[in-house]
Amino acid sequence: MLRSFRFRHFWKNMNSEILHPPKSVRGLKKLDKELFKKEVSVPVLTFPEENSNKILPSLKKFLLKMEKMKPVRSSPIEKHREVLLHPLAVQGWSSLPIDTLSSLNVKEENYSTGKLNLTYDNWRADELLKSILPENEEGVSSYSKIGHIIHINLRDQLLPFKEIIGEILLDKIPGCESVVNKTNSIDNTFRNFQLELICGKEDYLVEVKENGVIYEFDFSKVYWNPRLSTEHERIVKLLKPNDVLYDVFGGVGPFSVPAAKKKCRVLGNDLNPESFKWLNRNVTKNKCKDIKTFNKDGKDFILEDIKEDLMKVWEKEDDSFSIHITMNLPAMAIEFLHHFRGLFRNEQNLKDTNNRVFPLIHVYTFIKGDNSCPEETKKGVRKQTEDHLGVPIPDKDLEGLYFVRNVAPNKDMYRVSFFLNDDILFEETRKRKSSTELCPNESKVLC
Repeated sequence: MLRSFRFRHFWKNMNSEILHPPKSVRGLKKLDKELFKKEVSVPVLTFPEENSNKILPSLKKFLLKMEKMKPVRSSPIEKHREVLLHPLAVQGWSSLPIDTLSSLNVKEENYSTGKLNLTYDNWRADELLKSILPENEEGVSSYSKIGHIIHINLRDQLLPFKEIIGEILLDKIPGCESVVNKTNSIDNTFRNFQLELICGKEDYLVEVKENGVIYEFDFSKVYWNPRLSTEHERIVKLLKPNDVLYDVFGGVGPFSVPAAKKKCRVLGNDLNPESFKWLNRNVTKNKCKDIKTFNKDGKDFILEDIKEDLMKVWEKEDDSFSIHITMNLPAMAIEFLHHFRGLFRNEQNLKDTNNRVFPLIHVYTFIKGDNSCPEETKKGVRKQTEDHLGVPIPDKDLEGLYFVRNVAPNKDMYRVSFFLNDDILFEETRKRKSSTELCPNESKVLC
């Protein structure tokens, strides 16, 4: 599950400081909840309890809404209720719907200003962190929730505040039991990264639910990004029962498992032994049937298993299904594309097979994005893909170029979907250099 901190408009409004945590907490590095106590003045409207059901609807947009606070409560006056109003929305009696209230026998004398004691409990995590961290820093803008783990990626300048950041997230986020920080870039071989436990328990075994499928894994040893949930769903929606999926960099199964549950025939692979272990666990847990799993390098999986299976598929001379190949290793997946070129160079007789179904590849890559000119970025993505494939992709075979997400400033993730064809699969001579020769170590620079 993915959560984002959305700083509300009153943070940007200098007149709204009445509802901020105390200024004295700026720069705090150890959590002391007592330091957040604050007394403020807020508008209050008092009225007879018997009229509540008629009066409250007209006040809905004026209510003071904060964490662990009920804006409507009993009044010290017997058989009356009082409503706490937002001091920015209500500057005085004239700010309220006077005509409606007057018709319900609520007059200006029912309006007053009262004292309210705010505490640490009354602010959200984002509000607390915004008040503590240096004003000139970007701050903690987002986090990922993976089971009971909150995963953040702190910039160096925020590391001195990591303890209080972790304590606040652990305290404020429901279900959070551990807060971890990523300490280095993703390993290109096994797609995992070093984690630092900031606070909470050292337990990285998680269970998550994505698009109706349950996954188990050790978050410290495999790659999992909840921000890709929508992309996983997009691809799985393309699949129909009896379709075939070859998942080259399958991880713990976010493509393979839901595809198998959808009654596709799946070959899922990952080089990381831990990912392979949890892929098998998730296959069993979700009662998947027609799926084979492999623990191989992507190159070997393409040259051996995809090739062998695709030959068997073509021999059936059946075109009533589709074939998809997912390659979700954006730091280096396109470097494997050249292995499809000439894959059937020595099986030219297969060209005569009727009703051959050509696979649709979905390959993911990173590129330096240009928000001002997305079409130029797409051209760059296509060129980058073709350079690594070693041959141009005909327009008729290019299914699409899709923006997936922004990874960092000026770094975007894209999906290129294109059909393999005879010119690629049966190429007898290599017309261009391999991708590793064309662009050595490009993925390491991007990652």
